[in-house]
Amino acid sequence: MSVTVFHNPKCSTSRNAIALLREKGVEPTVVEYLKIGWDRATLERLAVRTGVGMAGLLRKKEADAKALLDAGANEEALIAAAIAQPILIERPIVETNKGAVIGRPVERVLDVL
Repeated sequence: MSVTVFHNPKCSTSRNAIALLREKGVEPTVVEYLKIGWDRATLERLAVRTGVGMAGLLRKKEADAKALLDAGANEEALIAAAIAQPILIERPIVETNKGAVIGRPVERVLDVL
């Protein structure tokens, strides 16, 4: 099974998700999205596969994300903002052939194994 973790190494939850996967015998492909950024296709796919839409992928604690959500920004504006500021996306996101989840709490990553 292919497992991809969209990861921020500074985030303890993201690091813990990778550790949990490895404990379960899974060696994930790790994508450091802050380094490589986001593209439209990946964001759209994750928004659908997680079932939370673009608004659900945003980190509510980030001031810019909160401002967009409070203003009722549409999907296009949310995608553009996430591409411009990759930090706006929640982490970790784990994607497999079974689906995708935001790993908060970290045990949620087991739902797609």
